[in-house]
Amino acid sequence: MSFNSNDHSEGKVAKTIEKQTAKIPSDVFLWAALGSMAVSAGLKIAGQKTTALFVGQWAAPFLLLGIYNKIVKLEGSDAEDKHPISQYDNPDDDQIFG
Repeated sequence: MSFNSNDHSEGKVAKTIEKQTAKIPSDVFLWAALGSMAVSAGLKIAGQKTTALFVGQWAAPFLLLGIYNKIVKLEGSDAEDKHPISQYDNPDDDQIFG
């Protein structure tokens, strides 16, 4: 297997995951985070402190997945378009700083 240090392309698995996650609306992750906080609060009130802590810790991963989902939708894997974020690897490009 050869490795090219200048090759930053995604593999087949990453591309497949990105295609599937891009289909999920971003709101799903926000509502999942809010839902986990609400369930956690309910469990805390019900006296199940350990379970409440466990469920409450789901909010951060849901929000991170939402950020990942948004990035995939904006950039995709190996986006060939001329989106400004895609051009940051070439700081000499006059289109960005011109």
